[in-house]
Amino acid sequence: MGIETDSTLFYIHDPMCSWCWAFRPVLAQLGEQLPPGVKLQKLLGGLAPDSGDPMPEEMQQTLQATWNRIQEKLPETRFNFNFWQQCKPRRSTYPACRAVIAAGLQGAAFTEAMILAIQEAYYLHAQNPSDSEILIQLADNIGLDEQQFSAALESPATRRLLEEEIENSRSMGVRSFPALTLQQGMGFWPIPVDYHNVEPILETLDMVLD
Repeated sequence: MGIETDSTLFYIHDPMCSWCWAFRPVLAQLGEQLPPGVKLQKLLGGLAPDSGDPMPEEMQQTLQATWNRIQEKLPETRFNFNFWQQCKPRRSTYPACRAVIAAGLQGAAFTEAMILAIQEAYYLHAQNPSDSEILIQLADNIGLDEQQFSAALESPATRRLLEEEIENSRSMGVRSFPALTLQQGMGFWPIPVDYHNVEPILETLDMVLD
């Protein structure tokens, strides 16, 4: 099998995307079973720009229906529906995306820790990661320097880094999350996501790499 050494599998996601939460177990397996010569790189796709407006009732109903649909298809994926009563939902995921970048500035390991902290806060603990105070609290929980994180969260540099990641994902033609795209040399190949099993993803990768 002629595998190029510069193959990168991009995982395009948003920490407040419910299907990304559902994909988490298979993604973990994928990271452990990548073909030789392929590295996994995560890119933030940015689901919803900054907004202080309350989420319209219709969208709240749509998202709750999505959570229900995910639980039907993937019963092991848990959601805390108290979120919709206890929080004031906003259609705004860019702050959570910037939090992932701001966390990573204090060490690569904090990137993953922040993604998981945001997902657990949102889906399990009915907290709203659209709110900066929640994100700062999560930063403290995972052992980040709170002041440094707080400054980085809204800094122009962090905003620029997020814009670059969003532009990169869009240049690959990605419009919904989670998405997998394999880069080989100058070419990009969309890899279908399977929420139940890592094997079809690995088979597709082998086929494209061969």
